Amino acid sequence: MKRTLTILFALVLLAACQTPGKEAAYIVQVSLGTWDQPLYTAESIVSRIDSVAALIPVEKVIIGWSKDKAIYKEVGEYLHSKNIKMLLWLPVFAETEGVCESQPALDLWGRKPGNFDLTAGEGFSFNCPSTKSNQDNVLAIYDELFADCGFDGVFMDRVRCQSFVAGAGGVLSCGCPNCTARFLEEGVDLEQVKSVLDVCGDDFFSVEGYTPEAGFQFSNKTASAFFKAKGHIVSNAVANLCDSLHARGLEVGLDLYAPFMAPFVGQDYGILTEHADFIKPMLYRKTNAPAGMGFEYELLRQAVPLAKGYPVFEMDVDFLESQLKAMEPYHCGKFPGIEINYRPDIALTSPEYVTESLAAIMAHGFDGAVLSWNIMEAPEPHIACLKN
Repeated sequence: MKRTLTILFALVLLAACQTPGKEAAYIVQVSLGTWDQPLYTAESIVSRIDSVAALIPVEKVIIGWSKDKAIYKEVGEYLHSKNIKMLLWLPVFAETEGVCESQPALDLWGRKPGNFDLTAGEGFSFNCPSTKSNQDNVLAIYDELFADCGFDGVFMDRVRCQSFVAGAGGVLSCGCPNCTARFLEEGVDLEQVKSVLDVCGDDFFSVEGYTPEAGFQFSNKTASAFFKAKGHIVSNAVANLCDSLHARGLEVGLDLYAPFMAPFVGQDYGILTEHADFIKPMLYRKTNAPAGMGFEYELLRQAVPLAKGYPVFEMDVDFLESQLKAMEPYHCGKFPGIEINYRPDIALTSPEYVTESLAAIMAHGFDGAVLSWNIMEAPEPHIACLKN
């Protein structure tokens, strides 16, 4: 009885928060697995999307990144008959090693940062963002493998550098010769950064406070300059790719870290939102894996335990509100990501959690939500609770 009342309350709140006449728009994701072995047939995908679209308004489907063109052509034909857009789910600075040669990212000492093996084919091992051949590879993958499949756009994933899953060295990247030169153009000498790190240790990462509007404010000027420059380098590389895909007549969406963690991985919202049609900040409060807000933040605290200014954050609705508030100044489509998948080891979600999260999103007047991260495996109650 208590569970039913909780769901009803969330639905009433959702309805009350929406702008009159405005309906939440949904983007759903279909994860096909690795490049060579699609997990589903076109028929099963069409059947699933059809059943989901009968419950909620589906605006776009993000699907990828198997190389099987036949799946996209058949699924795309169905989606377009329903006026639903089909976007290619395309990894950018990781996972491309399965189809091309890439230059890996290096930390400031010339070492490859560690990775996080979540599943086969998703190693989260990152490549250098500034190397032109890495950027060219992304466009070549689209042009050679997917251009004739009927996509309306591209949803770019892995548009960042490594996070604290590799310790502090993961975010102290990329330090390859190309990036070293780019940092110098931004006024940051990486040799000086290393010298400051040698003296300061964990204190290099200390902050004076946090607000949704300004993010973390670094106490050390060198640290502040480093992460600002890193955001410019990574995000301008992504912006170049956005512009090239737009020139191909494609819509572009971006998978982003939550605003409070984005600067550590090189995501500058100010730059990215000027070049993307929509963003999907991963506001995952229940995910115990990369991009999960609490997961990534605790890795930060563990990697630099002597750094000051990092309080314990509860992943509650108030914290979700802080991240939604941080998104408000940016001008592009905003579809925050909500986990609707359930796994006891990674994502302890529930219908109550889903409706609570969506109510907060729509209270900010945003366009809708991305139901993450694989509609093919999402429990039925996690979708049915959104039928309102």
